[in-house]
Amino acid sequence: MLTIADLSLQRGGVWLLESANLTVQPGQRVALVGANGAGKSSLFQLILGQLSPEQGQVSLPGGCRIAHMAQEVTASDRSARDYVLDGDSDLRRLEQALAQAEAAGDDAGMARIHGELDVREAWSAPRRAEALLRGLGFADGDADRPVSAFSGGWRIRLNLAQALMRPSDLLLLDEPTNHLDLDACLWLENWLARYPGTLLFISHDRDFMDRVATHVVHFEQHKLVPYTGNYSAFERQRGERLAQQQASYERQQARIAEIQRFIDRFKAKATKARQAQSRLKALERMERIAPAHVDSPFSFEFPAAGKTSNPLLSIRHGQVGHGQALVLDQINLTLLPGSRIGLLGPNGAGKSTLIDALRGQDTLRAGERVCGEHLAIGYFAQHQLESLDLEASPYLHLQRLSPRASEQSIRDFLGGFDFHGDAALAPVRSFSGGEKARLALAVIAWQRPNLLLLDEPTNHLDLEMRQALTLALQGFDGAMVIVSHDRHLLRNTVDQFWLVSEGRVCEFEGDLEDYERWLADRRREPEAATDGRTGPETAPDSGAGNRESAEDRRARKRREAELRQKLSPFRKRLTALETEMERLQGTLAQLEQALADPGLYEASAKARLKELLAQQAEARGALATAEAEWLELGETVESMERELAR
Repeated sequence: MLTIADLSLQRGGVWLLESANLTVQPGQRVALVGANGAGKSSLFQLILGQLSPEQGQVSLPGGCRIAHMAQEVTASDRSARDYVLDGDSDLRRLEQALAQAEAAGDDAGMARIHGELDVREAWSAPRRAEALLRGLGFADGDADRPVSAFSGGWRIRLNLAQALMRPSDLLLLDEPTNHLDLDACLWLENWLARYPGTLLFISHDRDFMDRVATHVVHFEQHKLVPYTGNYSAFERQRGERLAQQQASYERQQARIAEIQRFIDRFKAKATKARQAQSRLKALERMERIAPAHVDSPFSFEFPAAGKTSNPLLSIRHGQVGHGQALVLDQINLTLLPGSRIGLLGPNGAGKSTLIDALRGQDTLRAGERVCGEHLAIGYFAQHQLESLDLEASPYLHLQRLSPRASEQSIRDFLGGFDFHGDAALAPVRSFSGGEKARLALAVIAWQRPNLLLLDEPTNHLDLEMRQALTLALQGFDGAMVIVSHDRHLLRNTVDQFWLVSEGRVCEFEGDLEDYERWLADRRREPEAATDGRTGPETAPDSGAGNRESAEDRRARKRREAELRQKLSPFRKRLTALETEMERLQGTLAQLEQALADPGLYEASAKARLKELLAQQAEARGALATAEAEWLELGETVESMERELAR
């Protein structure tokens, strides 16, 4: 499908690629990863013919149809539906040709064009365009609104819909999830899973890459390094390679020790709840991916606040909305020190509006908001980037907040956000969106808040910065409320989910996988209503009394006995798995102790090092398998125990 041979490219005097080679087979879904500025977007421009390389070539099959997602869209009076339909340029060409044939009275031409339109199922095109709009979060009435009526983020969604509308053999997507919420991300994953062509995409969302990618290409040292599998497989493969390099070994061990402290902290809180179990499993997985990030330029934390209050913040009998429009009602919530909340809910349900109410904005129309004496809020949202002083440097932003702070302390702090040397003194005006987002987070961290309110904090952040932010939030001692489409961030930083839906805020009993199923069920509800099926809330009353007859009692006892009999082997297997997991964890601890011997990394011990690494990989694989079975079995046992208790 795509062949890159001996390719060299430079931009602004900087070499991005040197003698790079790559082959992409038809049907592969390839994620392009690498540091910002490594050349990912430039490769797209090469494929589209918008750039010329210094040497080498990019080859595609003859007649290859390419669709790509534009990053900007100008204001237009065209409706959203027509804008999306414009993506199918062949359809538009045929429609124009038909209009010309009708004007000329060319019956033969009209018949031929109608035949082509029928082959292309042109009659269904508007319906398909509207389905794309709905999937990406647009309301039903939005299809008729002009493009100019939408904000920048929604116009980017229109560009994505237009790219998906275009029939293609090769689809290029640059940061397709950047302006999507979680619901739209899940929909896009399902759409791309059914896409029959070849996909190349750039993303900093690891869960999205895990679900979509079949291959990963890493931009590393001006080369294109291919990996088979999704992003997790890439991390594992690259981590294993780096772990064998002595120069990175000590840094890797320090990072693993840091992560282990987080794991220990969360183990103390883990309960039988599925959410806690899945988060614990995700945290333990971080040890295995740590080597792939040992060369990250970011390392920072959110320092502990000087003082705190208990509770930090509460809202009683709250109503939130905009103007006369009520968005959420009957809000009763309390944030304590250490609360770690993730907000879930459909697009437009009121998550950002609730965040505004929590931080004291006028979206709280009724009710009581009570703040603790020492409440200190750190708030992040994309529009906060506009409040940065474009003429000031990162250094000056922090110095204004703390005039007495030493220059070295400010520079050291900014270095953790990769603002070193001249970059710490450069004006913000020249910064990219990602650099501005990093600075906004640095400003928040510098002020030592005890409550973080974060609304899509990962937009514009690359993978390494997202990883560093995840670690920093894990170590944060205060409370946090997060809205994010980055499931890796949510899974690894929050303890509890609140569902914002249908005008209410309530605790969500479950994890992100449960939420995905909730969304799927919610989408099916209109279909069920159309089919005349009765939902659980509208099921008719059977009219039976509450008294249990002797026959029913005997039948119930028989069912309970059968259920206990079925439950027994599951419980035994759970116990056996726990014993096996303890044994494997002990084995891994011994192996890690052995691998900590510096002499093992001398040339003479190469064979022994290889043997120990193989044993470590085998033990980790066995532990992961045992953990997966233990989690699945635990859910089965809990379900059966609940049934037995009824």
